[in-house]
Amino acid sequence: MNTSLIRRTTTCLLALALAGCSSAYYETMETLGFEKRDLLVDRVEDARDAQDDASEQFTSALEQFRATVNFDGGDLEKTYDRLNREYERSVDRAEAVRERIDSVESVAGDLFEEWEEELEEYSSAQLRSESRAMLDDTKGRYRQLMAAMRRAEATMDPVLEAFQDQVLVLKHNLNARAIGALRGELASIERDTERLVSEMQQSIAEADAFIASMK
Repeated sequence: MNTSLIRRTTTCLLALALAGCSSAYYETMETLGFEKRDLLVDRVEDARDAQDDASEQFTSALEQFRATVNFDGGDLEKTYDRLNREYERSVDRAEAVRERIDSVESVAGDLFEEWEEELEEYSSAQLRSESRAMLDDTKGRYRQLMAAMRRAEATMDPVLEAFQDQVLVLKHNLNARAIGALRGELASIERDTERLVSEMQQSIAEADAFIASMK
């Protein structure tokens, strides 16, 4: 299945889903040859990519924070502006991660509900049993994936809160004393950011494994 085609088509039809017309959305996608299974894989790929982007952005924000605490003369307001831009980009990336994970959860729930209902349509007990085993296996791998994604998502909040605090300190006190206050928080922010990146990488690995198992 051409996932880039799915992505383009999904974007065009997303308004249906956002309007709450999920059944119409799925029906339209199915007429185009895209089953819920394909959509789930596509959304997991989107969530994985969003996490990768967020990981890079938080690393960039940390680098800017290090540069800020090492400020040694120059235009402090410009330094603040650069740090604030990195913080705002981090907020945007974090929101994208949350939206993509929620999107995965939504289509997965619909897929599993449909699969459960269709088990009753089998006339062959053996085929029904085999399909049930496949469903249970897919659910198990999905739960493992979602646990990793939600853990990674949770690590973003402490980092965002810390960055926001430091941005506000600098905004309200554009002087050397403010830089000194920021310096005292560097080790903690480094530690939390490193944990975030680690959790993101583990989640990305789980996403890759799940995608491979579904193809």
